[in-house]
Amino acid sequence: MSATKQQTLFHPAKSILTVSQLTGLLRTSIESQFADLWLEGEVSNLRMPGSGHVYCTLKDEFSQIRAVLFRSSAVRLKFSLQEGMCIIVRGRLTVYEPRGEYQIVLDSVEPKGIGALQLAFEQLKKRLAGEGLFDEAKKTPLPPYPSRVGIVTSPTGAAIRDMLSVLHRRWPTLQIIIVPVPVQGEGAAAKIAEAIRFFPTLNPRPDLLIVARGGGSIEDLWAFNEEEVVRAAAESPIPLISAVGHETDTTLIDHASDRRAPTPTAAAEMAVPVRTELLAELGEFAHRAQHCLTRRTERARERFDLTICRWPEPQAIFQPMNQRLDNLTERLPRSLAARAGNARADMNLIAGRLRQDLVDQKIARLREKLAATWKMADLAHPERPLQRGFARVTDRAGKTLASVAAATAARELRLRFTDGEIDAAVGASGAPAPVERKPKRAYVAPQPGLFDAPEE
Repeated sequence: MSATKQQTLFHPAKSILTVSQLTGLLRTSIESQFADLWLEGEVSNLRMPGSGHVYCTLKDEFSQIRAVLFRSSAVRLKFSLQEGMCIIVRGRLTVYEPRGEYQIVLDSVEPKGIGALQLAFEQLKKRLAGEGLFDEAKKTPLPPYPSRVGIVTSPTGAAIRDMLSVLHRRWPTLQIIIVPVPVQGEGAAAKIAEAIRFFPTLNPRPDLLIVARGGGSIEDLWAFNEEEVVRAAAESPIPLISAVGHETDTTLIDHASDRRAPTPTAAAEMAVPVRTELLAELGEFAHRAQHCLTRRTERARERFDLTICRWPEPQAIFQPMNQRLDNLTERLPRSLAARAGNARADMNLIAGRLRQDLVDQKIARLREKLAATWKMADLAHPERPLQRGFARVTDRAGKTLASVAAATAARELRLRFTDGEIDAAVGASGAPAPVERKPKRAYVAPQPGLFDAPEE
């Protein structure tokens, strides 16, 4: 048997398939049998490229399968997928033909053990809290007596009717500005955030904002958990009260607002005081103030009356003064006479010390002491040695030169004698050479009889 015949026998032409054909048959078969299935697994090898698709591997203890969540479905995901998260998915099984691998295309994803919205709530709350949007230090106190209030809510719900009724009853003169918005459904979050940011642009702007809606499921209230609404509430320069749902409902705008009210009606009660109660309180204050003023006036009058009654007669007030004046009048002549006697005794004592002979003796002693001092000054005079033939050598500035080295360094000298001075210069040999003679006032000795005692 030939090789060609053998090939035809074992490999008939009609049974030969290409790889692409086989992959296509497998894909058709798998997709028809597994068009809608639920799968539980752990997220692994998570990738989120810029295309917006999400790729991962779902695995359990023994097996794994590739999964893909295309962008059209990924944008509806309320929470963030994380590595190692256990999830329950719904999708269809298919074959990725370029690699011949089967994978599951996901339509919906739910976290195991917790709802997707609840998980998204916790993740967003943690992230925004980390940014400081919920810090108590950033919250603004509510104005005690607002004159203008803005409300963001649905115009057809029961919440707005209840709030208007309470506000008008408690504060009839209040000006209310309502911005109607959808409070659930697609696009509601953007409208709510836009309304919150609209009020600060008004002039005059409201003193207080209320964001409210009635109760509902977590899906109905989800618009108030959206990030753009929470950021708008946290950034509002106007104090904001959140009143979303019932008392047991909690949304993220409650954490970002300045005050949370359990219900819309409670928010209205929190926003303004009761005008009649306030007027009654003011009346009570006025009554108490009048009563206090009356009591103080009465006590002041009583003290005045007591003081007047205790005053003595005018004669009794001035009698001690008159008596003291009489005493001083009697004591004054005696005091003056005593002081005059003391002064006279002191004068006599001093007069004894001022005798002429004592004064002359003291003057003589002082004259002798001054003459001795003058003689010592004359002996120490720098010009005195000049009378004995000495000369005083100075430079042209008058500084005394006491050595050859100083004279050589100065070069130009001045020689002082008793009857004048001459200029000189240091020659080559180091001896001074006369240059010019200048007359000088002669030294005058003290007169011998200058300090003689005067003649008697």
